[in-house]
Amino acid sequence: MNFVAPTIDLEARSQSAISAAHAIPSKPPRSDSHNIGLQQTQHFQEEFSGALRALLMTPLMTPAHPEFASVRRHADGLREWFARETGWILHIERDCARLYKRPADLIDHTRGLPDYDCRRYVLFCLACAVLERADPQITLRVLGERLLLLAAEPTLASRGFTFTLQVHHERRELVAVCRSLLDLGALSRVAGDEEAYARNAGTGADHLHDALYDVQRRVLAGVLAAVRGPSTWLAEETPVGLEQRLRALVAEHVPDSEEGRRTAIRHDLSRRLLDDPVVYIDALDASVRSYFVNQRGPMAARLAEAAGLAVEQRAEGLALADESGTLTDVSMPAEGTEAHVTLLVAEFLADRGENRQDVARPPMTQTEIAGFVSRARERYGSYWRKSAREPGAEHELARIAVQRLWKLQLISVSGEDIRPLPALARFAVEPAEIVEIGSVRATASPSLNAT
Repeated sequence: MNFVAPTIDLEARSQSAISAAHAIPSKPPRSDSHNIGLQQTQHFQEEFSGALRALLMTPLMTPAHPEFASVRRHADGLREWFARETGWILHIERDCARLYKRPADLIDHTRGLPDYDCRRYVLFCLACAVLERADPQITLRVLGERLLLLAAEPTLASRGFTFTLQVHHERRELVAVCRSLLDLGALSRVAGDEEAYARNAGTGADHLHDALYDVQRRVLAGVLAAVRGPSTWLAEETPVGLEQRLRALVAEHVPDSEEGRRTAIRHDLSRRLLDDPVVYIDALDASVRSYFVNQRGPMAARLAEAAGLAVEQRAEGLALADESGTLTDVSMPAEGTEAHVTLLVAEFLADRGENRQDVARPPMTQTEIAGFVSRARERYGSYWRKSAREPGAEHELARIAVQRLWKLQLISVSGEDIRPLPALARFAVEPAEIVEIGSVRATASPSLNAT
């Protein structure tokens, strides 16, 4: 496209300039400046809320995160808010931001890294110990060799833990741990491929299939969200059981005063509301329950306003729902075959649990739910992926649906017994509504009850 410069009458322009010089400058309408101030305030609040939500989802954040710049801009406000509302400490540096977010329920089995069991967590901790003593760069092969030395500790062997890297699945475990560290930002890949290392186990050419990493020490130092380190215990003071060890790691000082105890209760409830899908009154201790019943309205309003959440208050408890579906690691409803099956199972269990006050009603079992999924396949199978339509697939689909509902605290699972919890009622299907339009009868489709 060609651009032609416009011709300008110099005399006319100078006359305009003289006229403008003698003109009385007009003041912008006061409403415009007021609107600008409101827009700036709204932008500030939205950016603060986005940074707060990002920290809740990614408590160990590196500069690669899209909200990292916002977190640094709102550092002072975020530190103050988390300290006041939850008691969580927030450290923000140039290389990373760490919100020391600790769950209220330390033995909640619905939490944790995906596909991690006790054995893999041991490998994860050993890998972190190796990296803490390593040079700024390390290869995957060297990491594995040094991890073997730590894994040979007599204490671990006495508990039945062994790790040799001699079999394929152990190399896969090491690769899974490295990828978790990559996702956290404690490692950054420089060259190589973990998959090649895992595939070529025992070929005698390990040096040809390796990966090189940079160790991000500041991020690595923030991996453990503990009040005190395990190495600070004296031998005679070391807790014995797993739950005792976890509680000792995160035990916080509570002032011996009425105000100190109230603050500790408020922090505990705020952590539950922000970090758990729902808080049931029956699950709280008597002292916490009394405070919660009296203060849940103002508390929920403050948390919801700052984090951009919606308050759902019921007689059985309270939930802070995220209508955007981004502030959760398990979305419902969601896309995909498993998500659709989970929604159908939720509707099925919610309808069955409408009369949950009847204690004589027997619990559901995994087999019964699999039977329901099999029947649902006849109606909805055309929308599912091919493998989910095969005979026998209903058992795996039922298992996944139950696990997702359990993680969302919509059902309780005890052995084979599965019972709906009160929050599941929001997924109950309402009766069809028949609407008369002229001479045409229109039947509305069943909808989810979101009340």
